[in-house]
Amino acid sequence: MDKFVITGGRALSGEVVISGAKNAALPIILCTMLTKDSIVLKNLPELRDTATCFKLLEILGKKYQKLNDNEYLIEGEVTSKVAPYDLVKTMRASIMALGPLTAFLGEAEVSLPGGCAIGARPVDLHVKGLIEMGAKMHLEEGYIRAQAVGGRLHGARIVMDKVSVTGTENLMMAASLADGVTIIENAAREPEIVDLADCLRMMGAKIRGDGTATIEIEGVKELHGGEHTIVADRIEAGTYLVAGMATHGFVTLHNTLPSSLEAVLAKLRQANALIEINGTDITLDMRGRDIMPVDIVTAPHPGFPTDMQAQFMVLNAIAQGSSSVTETIFENRFMHVPELIRMGARLKIEGNTVMIQGVPNLKGAQVMATDLRASASLVIAGLVAEGQTIVDRIYHMDRGYEHIERKIRGLGGTIERVSA
Repeated sequence: MDKFVITGGRALSGEVVISGAKNAALPIILCTMLTKDSIVLKNLPELRDTATCFKLLEILGKKYQKLNDNEYLIEGEVTSKVAPYDLVKTMRASIMALGPLTAFLGEAEVSLPGGCAIGARPVDLHVKGLIEMGAKMHLEEGYIRAQAVGGRLHGARIVMDKVSVTGTENLMMAASLADGVTIIENAAREPEIVDLADCLRMMGAKIRGDGTATIEIEGVKELHGGEHTIVADRIEAGTYLVAGMATHGFVTLHNTLPSSLEAVLAKLRQANALIEINGTDITLDMRGRDIMPVDIVTAPHPGFPTDMQAQFMVLNAIAQGSSSVTETIFENRFMHVPELIRMGARLKIEGNTVMIQGVPNLKGAQVMATDLRASASLVIAGLVAEGQTIVDRIYHMDRGYEHIERKIRGLGGTIERVSA
């Protein structure tokens, strides 16, 4: 099993190009199931999760080929209704095959998903919405089995019990081929939702209201092919900004979407970073500046993203003062806390909040990644710490960060991937 060996103590400096968004790429790859026409996707990040999505498409009957770096052609027609356990267990996003399969074929069998162990993330919102759209659903031998009555889903007014990004995306895809109008209330508002809607509109879907809490989709009989470019990854961008700040560096990010990072940029400025925005470039300067503590409360977009919580905990751990981080989205998302404590951080979990007292230095140690964003926090901690840090189980990192060690080395960081 691969691990990272990191030598800390060097300020990151230089330029880094931000990749396409993982959380936009996965549903967009899966939405190609809604048409038999060819689709070209650009700015696709090379990640374990995107590779898993392509394998799933192949199992379901689609074909794909790489055209250039980060550019893929997807063609063919879905012929199988079964998304098998062996594949789905590795990636929770696979549940998003349920909506498009049911909409396109009229039936689907999707294994209950796996992925990061950061909370239950129940699929009941997906199931409930499809039932309201006319699907018969039942659970059998670990598979969710869906069948559209009469072969096609129909429009419905769906009120989400809680905000769910993947739930919203699943129902958006299903509604695009349903008969009639579907209205999703209490919908997720993330930029990745908007990017999926943009791709579906390119394919001929009639969608409006994406980016707000109410999305309206008028179903069409069929969707067509075309070309779409994946939006920039706001979480990757935020991660490199935090890494630059934590090491008192000077970094410029290219190919970003600054409007998607407003909550993160506000907290970075509050923590005493100098930040300049020029089009799609973001520059952070932390040379000779102290890190000030900031309180964090995660919330659905446009609030502070849960996927940046772990990274900011490292910042607060070396800030000059006390702070708190409160997680409201997922339970069990503080598994990085014991690992940071091993590196000298002064952290205390109280319910869904971590109380933090900043320390002057972190110390290198052997630590274990427990989920994707926890992996990022431990890498940042290693770049800050005195001495050497070994991060085990970095396969989580490969699910969501494209060529992270190459990009960090490009900024002057000392990091190596070592195979066990």
